[in-house]
Amino acid sequence: MRPVILVIDDSKAVRSLVRKALAGFDCLINEAANGYDGLHAMERAMPDLLLIDVRMPVMDGVELLTMLKSKDELKVIPVVMLTATTDKADLPLIGRLGVQGMIQKPFTGTELVQAVQAAITLAVK
Repeated sequence: MRPVILVIDDSKAVRSLVRKALAGFDCLINEAANGYDGLHAMERAMPDLLLIDVRMPVMDGVELLTMLKSKDELKVIPVVMLTATTDKADLPLIGRLGVQGMIQKPFTGTELVQAVQAAITLAVK
């Protein structure tokens, strides 16, 4: 079965970069522009991996991560956080909540693929 990856980032450019970087792999990529929309996307298709931006409008990544880690059925989903240099104050909390990895923005497609493959198994198309 194809893994489902949910990208939650308010930047359309970042979501596009994720799609391009993972285009050669057999996976389904869903998108959301903030944590609130991400929760609704999870109701439609439970992801095998979450890529979550730290800073977003409506519900930011730290708030979403805190909520996910408090629910038994969601805390098992691996999470890779997408961070900017301005997010340094949030890093200790993110670390305590437990994530599979963190990628510093701006990132390359190769860095993204490595972080995703460290979290889940991807098959080449």
